[in-house]
Amino acid sequence: MKHVIDVKHLVKQYNNSKERAVDDISFTVNEGEFFSLLGPNGAGKTTTISILTTTLSTTSGEVKIAGYDIDTQSTQIRQNIGVIFQKPSLDQNLTAEENIRLHAVLYGLYPFSPMYSMMPDSYKERVHELAELLDISKDLFKPIKTYSGGMKRKLEIVRSLMHNPKILFLDEPTTGLDPLSRRNLWEYLVDVRKREHTTIFLTTHYLEESENADQIAIINHGKIVMKGTPTEVKAHLVKGYVSIDVKPKDRSAVKAELTKMKVSFVEEEHIRIPVKDGEGARIVQSIKTPLTHLKVHTPSLEDAYLEIVEDTHAERT
Repeated sequence: MKHVIDVKHLVKQYNNSKERAVDDISFTVNEGEFFSLLGPNGAGKTTTISILTTTLSTTSGEVKIAGYDIDTQSTQIRQNIGVIFQKPSLDQNLTAEENIRLHAVLYGLYPFSPMYSMMPDSYKERVHELAELLDISKDLFKPIKTYSGGMKRKLEIVRSLMHNPKILFLDEPTTGLDPLSRRNLWEYLVDVRKREHTTIFLTTHYLEESENADQIAIINHGKIVMKGTPTEVKAHLVKGYVSIDVKPKDRSAVKAELTKMKVSFVEEEHIRIPVKDGEGARIVQSIKTPLTHLKVHTPSLEDAYLEIVEDTHAERT
């Protein structure tokens, strides 16, 4: 597949800083992929996305976005990307449509017109197409100050997609939104990706938002410490387990069964059996002693993320 983001040996070191904010990282993102960059505060996420969106220069390394070089072709890159920053960047004194029109004019998509009615039909059609997709068409001509947080996020998506960008950069897009607004926003983003064939590059604190990513990279202390699909990352780092128990008088019997099957276990409040995919059901079905407790734990991306971050922190201390 075609790489729409290609990062090779990227380094960023701020003036008067002894450590690199981004320390020799490399990764690629394929066209149409959903890619997520994860990491704790200060790990290098914001620096990386700032470089990729041309708002921050590199110290060294090679970065290409949509085939264009970050150092020499920043204008062409900006024409191919949309960006939604962590903090809303909307003019509260304008209507939603006026915010969109200002953005379109600044991007050079259309010449300036002081009124919506004077804009070309192609502009009006695109605005209404995206506004309907994100369910804000009836509020297009209302002042931004009347919008909820979720509506503002939707408007930012409409604005960022006006020029049909190849890549949509989302920097903590759901921060400050209530759970329902977060869920709705992701439903719209999935729909936008499907309809517009847009590559999505996400940074987020909400690990569950990355569970459906095609690829993730975890960055800590400026270095990428793990890359792969969510399933690969979870499988590589965190084992699932089955928790079982029996009546007190049957504990010795069930432990003897597990030992005979050469199944390792840890005896805690319950008996915990580390398992790989598919092993749990086979082991449980083989146990003859009646069970009083059964719980299957499937590792989450958050489990893997926390293990990685804690391990890399321990290595540095």
